[in-house]
Amino acid sequence: MPLLPALLNAATLAAAGATAAYTAVLAAVALTSVLSPAPEIRRDARATLTILLRRRRRG
Repeated sequence: MPLLPALLNAATLAAAGATAAYTAVLAAVALTSVLSPAPEIRRDARATLTILLRRRRRG
């Protein structure tokens, strides 16, 4: 197999994995910010979600 297609395939798989991991983190933080019984935890989760989404929009 030529080198360039192999590298592109590996890069695509790495990008897909990173995207899936980022999506999972966003979902976990969003669920925590909504479902947590403690107001402090909800507030912290919302602040974290705000930071993550702000970075996403810039990038």
